[in-house]
Amino acid sequence: MQTIILTSCFVLSFLLSTQFVSCAEPSKIRSQPQTNVTLKNEDGNYARYLASLKFPDYLSFCGERVPLDIPEVRERAEREFYINLQTPGQLILYIKRAGRYFPLFEKILKEDNAPDDLKYLAVAESALYMARSTKDAVGMWQFIPATGKRMGLQIDEYVDERRHPEKSTRAAIEYLRSGYKKYKSWTLAAAGYNMGHENVGNNLDFQEKTSFYDLYLNEETSRYVLRIAMVKELMEHADKYGLTLDKQTVYRDTAVKMVSWESQISDLSEWAMKHGTTYKDVKILNPWILKRNLPAPKNGSYQILIPK
Repeated sequence: MQTIILTSCFVLSFLLSTQFVSCAEPSKIRSQPQTNVTLKNEDGNYARYLASLKFPDYLSFCGERVPLDIPEVRERAEREFYINLQTPGQLILYIKRAGRYFPLFEKILKEDNAPDDLKYLAVAESALYMARSTKDAVGMWQFIPATGKRMGLQIDEYVDERRHPEKSTRAAIEYLRSGYKKYKSWTLAAAGYNMGHENVGNNLDFQEKTSFYDLYLNEETSRYVLRIAMVKELMEHADKYGLTLDKQTVYRDTAVKMVSWESQISDLSEWAMKHGTTYKDVKILNPWILKRNLPAPKNGSYQILIPK
């Protein structure tokens, strides 16, 4: 790997990444060594470096090839390629956060016999952060309330399981699988995750097509699948694009244990101290708990994580 050169142009684009400079985010891990970033160009010109990068010859999602031989598809893919590379700080955060969440996603996907590539959908949806959109979509998988409840997630003033990493992941896979059963394509299932399976079906029928790449769709959905495929490419081959991260710098969960609790919790801070931990740790490890207290559980018991 050649010498690291961080140019003023790179630094400016890095700082202007709106997601990167968003408000401070809570961390579940201890401080890590600083990440090394390799963005090279012999004359120190980041724009020239960006232009020198070779666009990938092959892209795929869930084993389905992206037809880069179609000029407009390639142009849309190139848009995602360069836009993502303009904000390397965000790509670094994707890779770091993947260290925390991808092991969970991969385990659940394997158990459900679903394609491993579906984990990249969460990256495109939320940057692997407990985000909230202007449409009130919440969590890493960005469920709106109606869809979340339809998929069996508890959503009320005390509990929001859209913010529960395991339960929301299982709900997302179930929703995606329903699209795959209907269209026999994970690409169309992903498009349906963005715009609704019914809307995908309506467009397939109206335009008399069977492939996502033959459809004319709204800009958001047209970009969506290609963004996922490109995020997958950049994260899996980060070294090729100048992003070299020491494995020791990626985020990891702390060791935890599960406490099963069958009654209400009137004071979560007091409850935490009685279990040898803090209110802060309980809230960070259980982002689905919204308030300082919990009513009696609706379904058996709460499964609350605390540090081991």
